[in-house]
Amino acid sequence: MKGRVLVLDEIDGRQAAALMVDGRLEELAIDPSDDVAIPGAIYRAVADRPVKGQGGIFVKLPQGSGFLRQISGVAPGQRLLVQVTGPAEAGKAVPVTTRLLFKSRFAIITPDAPGLNISRRIKDEDRRAELSSLAEAGMAGADDRIGLILRSGCQEAEDQAIIEDIAAMRGLAEAVLADVNGAPELLVDGPSAHDLAFRDWLDPAVDDADTDPESFERHGVIEALQTLRGPRVALEAGGHMAIEPTRALVAVDVNTGADTSPAAALKANVAAARDLPRQLRLRGLGGQVVVDFAPMPKRDRHILDQVLKAAFKADGETNLAGWTTLGLYELTRKRDRLPLSDLLPRDLP
Repeated sequence: MKGRVLVLDEIDGRQAAALMVDGRLEELAIDPSDDVAIPGAIYRAVADRPVKGQGGIFVKLPQGSGFLRQISGVAPGQRLLVQVTGPAEAGKAVPVTTRLLFKSRFAIITPDAPGLNISRRIKDEDRRAELSSLAEAGMAGADDRIGLILRSGCQEAEDQAIIEDIAAMRGLAEAVLADVNGAPELLVDGPSAHDLAFRDWLDPAVDDADTDPESFERHGVIEALQTLRGPRVALEAGGHMAIEPTRALVAVDVNTGADTSPAAALKANVAAARDLPRQLRLRGLGGQVVVDFAPMPKRDRHILDQVLKAAFKADGETNLAGWTTLGLYELTRKRDRLPLSDLLPRDLP
């Protein structure tokens, strides 16, 4: 189906959401089966002990430990409000930060980051002026240390919806910030798969939404998930790449396939570079990524550099480290979700 389609369903009794764009899976969220700390969750924590050589400190959470990198002014035993920034790796503490964000579809409240800001993606000056007035009214009387960001979805949103979002997020933030004393406790749960989809995937607007049972089957999501279970990714240029996570890093190998023409390597490499951010995102893979592109002349590397830079521009916290002396390409990507392999049941249809 052409266009953007939001698909909401369940997998193994857990919420699941997908965004299909012109029949291709672009975004995916599945609730975990275990009681794990979900990215975005906010906890009251207690500072435990610093970790020498790593510039951080362990904090006590209700279900275990978190790891906080910002330790300036933090003393053992101190009560803190922390937010989960990503999934915990096996055997490691949950990564957390004290830089809290209270995010909704239209508004983000930013404690300790004062100011009223409007998304730069909103270009219309008249609309920016209208939104500025809404922001000022919505934050009137708030603590000077609390800021507000109005998201790009405000461009086409009804003013009343924006006003309600600001009020809801401000109220939640003020309640949480006043609740720092006490034992470790979950104060705000991370978003469910359906909540995340409605919050972050509707800008630009979707053309259709399917929330009926078995919607994943109807829209080809199940088929796409089956493909994501394996390492092989077919490329538009006729080649393929294999994506294989290891304990230390994610290894990616690009091949030209049956094409033996002089331009085959560059075509396959460009196709792989363009699709790599989507593949890593859908598979929930991050950390160090090493790509073995198909052999090509060094003079063509600058082309691939530009393609990779453009492809990863909107992919969040990614660092493109570049080429190694052995001709491999290295990058690091923030782990922002659980690996898909941990979320899919073995008996997926």
